[in-house]
Amino acid sequence: MSTTTELKQLYQKGKKRKILAMLSIFLALLIAVVVSVSLGAGSPGFAEATQVILSKLFPFLNIDPGSSLTQSIILTFRLPPIILAIIAGAGLAASGATMQGVLRNPLVSSHILGVSSAAGFGAALAILLGVGVLGGFGEYLVVVNAFLFSLLAMVIVYGVARIRGITTETVILAGVAIGFLFSALLSLIQYLAPEQDALHAIVFWLMGDLGAATWDSILIVFPIVVLTVALMVQQSWNINVLSMGEEVATSLGVNSKRVLTITMVLETLATASIISFTGVIGFVCLISPHIARMLIGSDHRFLIPCSSLIGAFLLLCSDTVARLVIQPVELPVGILTALLGVPFFIYILASKRRQNWR
Repeated sequence: MSTTTELKQLYQKGKKRKILAMLSIFLALLIAVVVSVSLGAGSPGFAEATQVILSKLFPFLNIDPGSSLTQSIILTFRLPPIILAIIAGAGLAASGATMQGVLRNPLVSSHILGVSSAAGFGAALAILLGVGVLGGFGEYLVVVNAFLFSLLAMVIVYGVARIRGITTETVILAGVAIGFLFSALLSLIQYLAPEQDALHAIVFWLMGDLGAATWDSILIVFPIVVLTVALMVQQSWNINVLSMGEEVATSLGVNSKRVLTITMVLETLATASIISFTGVIGFVCLISPHIARMLIGSDHRFLIPCSSLIGAFLLLCSDTVARLVIQPVELPVGILTALLGVPFFIYILASKRRQNWR
């Protein structure tokens, strides 16, 4: 009985520590939002930004919202990219943590299914030819085309993997192959692009950028990301079991193929909806789960939410730095995440820290 009691106490202590860590990251994220709003060319000061945000969040307090110009700068030009950065970072990080757990591979990212390459190809088609797969869609032509080709990549990967049975190895290999296929097609389109402006637009889209974010785009992406991340968390226990091996999962009654299929669909929907509006943003989905594991361990019930918070914080900070590096020009955030992500990832590979992946 004493041993059982001690184990329960240790579990509760560990649980409190994980929750405290996530609350600390959430608090840091809130502070980063206010700081980010107040930085950049033409941005109001920290006090003014805080005043506007509090007046909108808590109207019953009757806080003076400030001048109409300040409100317009914050609500129209600053907050949409910031909110989209939080949503995108959270969705990409949760997808990365989920795929790493299901595929039992620490080097896997949410782009392993070829989603990014396919989205880039779809966007390039729309930019170059001005024609979508289904036609129409007006200003959302590029977004819809990128989203549909992302889903197409997932369907092809799933179909190829089924030929030899859906396993972690076949999914990874199929994803790599399809990713190279769409990368080659994308390179072909860039090579054949007759207009310099179209080529520039394609390259800029592939760099990843949050500057074009609007409240309309946020209203589209937000429910998709929230729903898919919530369903990923719902699968967390099955992912914990599956991360110990397919034999262990089978012995505990977990259908590994079903879990893998469900998480593939959820990861693709989340990633596709995000990069359709932001372009390709790398390394957030790869680095965030690593940092989360260092902080709270490998229990996906906590790892997925913690990765989401870290991903949101990292992408928001990256976007803020990208806005300040070469003012008044804003550097595409995808460039900065790669520049910051590569050294960190090399550090993870070179360090002797042992992590429990299985």
